[in-house]
Amino acid sequence: MRKLNKMALMALLAALGLVAAACGSDSVTDAATDAVEDAAETAEEAVEEVAEEAEEAMDDAEDAMEDEGDAMSELPGEGVTVTMARADWSTGYFQAYVYQQLMGELGYEVTDPAELELGPSLAYLSMAQGEFDFWVNSWYPGHLSWHEAEMPDGSLVGDHVTIVGEEMIAGGLQGYLITKAFADEFGVYTLDDLNNNADALAAFDAADPVPGNGIADIYGCQESWTCDNIITNMIAFSGWENIQQTIAGYDAMIAEAVAKADAGEPMVIYTWTPSAYITQLVPGQNVYWAGVEDVLDDSNPTGDEGGEAHDQRPGTAAIGTDVCPAATDTCQTGWAAADILVTANNEFLAANPAAEALLAQVTLSVIDVSLANVEQGNGCDTSECIQGLASTWIENNRDLVDGWLAAAKG
Repeated sequence: MRKLNKMALMALLAALGLVAAACGSDSVTDAATDAVEDAAETAEEAVEEVAEEAEEAMDDAEDAMEDEGDAMSELPGEGVTVTMARADWSTGYFQAYVYQQLMGELGYEVTDPAELELGPSLAYLSMAQGEFDFWVNSWYPGHLSWHEAEMPDGSLVGDHVTIVGEEMIAGGLQGYLITKAFADEFGVYTLDDLNNNADALAAFDAADPVPGNGIADIYGCQESWTCDNIITNMIAFSGWENIQQTIAGYDAMIAEAVAKADAGEPMVIYTWTPSAYITQLVPGQNVYWAGVEDVLDDSNPTGDEGGEAHDQRPGTAAIGTDVCPAATDTCQTGWAAADILVTANNEFLAANPAAEALLAQVTLSVIDVSLANVEQGNGCDTSECIQGLASTWIENNRDLVDGWLAAAKG
């Protein structure tokens, strides 16, 4: 605060001196009194002026502090719109909403991933072209073949996208499930056994999706999911001349497979975890994991573009003989345990380092995702309900989440 006006202070002191020196003189006393009053008035005005200036200074300081606070609290994603996609398999919806909401906590305006649902064949090309920024539904090594796709300018998709973080390392257990009662009846515990057992083939063919064609028609993948191409490569590689896959909508195929397994009828279907499917087709109860004798390598027998990346070695999983009778030390399922990861457009990552830092931090539990998938299978299958599952998961893991956010903010 500014000191009292120097002239006002001197006048007040002089007037007080006159009072002290004028004891006994009425005229002098009156003059001194007038001087004191004038000096006091001047001093009061000075004090008011100083008070006003001090108040203005305080206001300016408060405004500066508010501006500084606003600058400190500004989130790195404010003002940035992010376009997100999701895969067209329902077991990936939950993860997509978790990431969407986490990005929102950094201030990004993220589109609803349900608005852009794609299979891998379109997703990677679209992402490379900048039509959307990222998704969290990559399955590697299976999806690596899409990185080899050529762009219109001659570059490769993989030149424009980057794999980020460790969402679920080895989280995608994959393989074939076979009806338990059928496998036990005919002693067919591998697809090679099925291919080579005439009696088992005849029984299977009588009840499969294309009965009477002399072939075991197994439930494979939905078209464009990549696993359909991998299965075709596996059949050619293993020489399963009496087996072919049915390619259709997966939810329809799983419904038929569950009905057959529960009834003890012949059935083989490709499936994966995390998913709720394993709560309906339960290894050791109504199905087994079926083994394979040979694991697909990078030889690409069907000549698919990028098919060398279909290599599934080592193709084993730590599954016991109670759920995989073909197992010795491990079950040779024929499929590598997939890494479920984030893939993002390079330009998006370069322009949004906070987003990249967040994507690099997040990890999810296979169990937690599977539990969410079970909830979806029990009726929580709308976007609003799945968003609620994601919100609940975030709040239940708030300490962990806050650490990721803090790291992303730098």
